[in-house]
Amino acid sequence: MKKQTRNLAIALVAALSFGIFGGQTAFAEGLQSLRGAAVDAPEPPAPGARIRPDGPPMARDYVQQPPLIPHKVEGYEITRNFNKCMDCHSWSRYQEFNATKVSLTHFKDRDGGELSNISPRRYFCMQCHIPQTDAKPLVENTFKRAEGLR
Repeated sequence: MKKQTRNLAIALVAALSFGIFGGQTAFAEGLQSLRGAAVDAPEPPAPGARIRPDGPPMARDYVQQPPLIPHKVEGYEITRNFNKCMDCHSWSRYQEFNATKVSLTHFKDRDGGELSNISPRRYFCMQCHIPQTDAKPLVENTFKRAEGLR
């Protein structure tokens, strides 16, 4: 490592540890969510929000809306190596559990080519699919369902 680069790195570490930037370090302040809760603390549920009991899926409000999850998912593991959702929703097991099978769209790469397994872009289900709740809207909403879905 060049002497100048090394000295710059040492100066930066020293500045951060002594709080030269803004009087405090970012590490000392801790992180907060947009709603003010500490990031490492679980966010409290919205007032009156609770997961609906297992049941039929709610109707969709617009074309291409990802379906909502009609059951509890607390404790479901979805990691790089394992996806709990596929225990019931895979093409080989969905009939066994009377579950919805994963859409064909989840087996395409970004160029539209077909894959033999779920696309990495679609592997983490809860990026798009969320559990159904009976929560009241946090802000006023004037959204109208798509006419074709009525």
